[in-house]
Amino acid sequence: MEQLPDQPTQVQADYAGFWLRLAAYIIDYFVIGFVLGGIVVFVGLAMGISAAAFDDIDNSANQLLIITLSTVLGIVSLVATWLYYALLECSSYQGTLGKMALSLKVTDMDGARISFSRATGRFFGKFLSSLILYVGYFMIGFTERKQGLHDILSGCLVLRK
Repeated sequence: MEQLPDQPTQVQADYAGFWLRLAAYIIDYFVIGFVLGGIVVFVGLAMGISAAAFDDIDNSANQLLIITLSTVLGIVSLVATWLYYALLECSSYQGTLGKMALSLKVTDMDGARISFSRATGRFFGKFLSSLILYVGYFMIGFTERKQGLHDILSGCLVLRK
């Protein structure tokens, strides 16, 4: 008797829809904004104090300093945001603070916890979801498992707990 190949298992679960996920995103946006905003204010104050103390530095050096610090702040913001999403989504919490507040969790297609590399792929896939007028996000409202483009690419689901 021939044995059939194993079929991929599908999670029979309550998928989180577009509006619920948007609400979780808004919570995360404020959390990240609060933390990164504090860093920007601190760096801005430090720059202002140093500019006042070193008034004899020419204008082009000040402009170079501002451009350099802006670039560094941009990179720090990207890395901090990536680590916030990836580390929390692959943790035992299986979601960011916004997802936890709304009782949501990120899983793989079998309902298991995702790895850091999968969470990283999901995070950077969000740039692709945003690229074409956010169509990748709007897909959440129209796909069977309520997946955005970044979820499909990374093999993830967002479920209600």
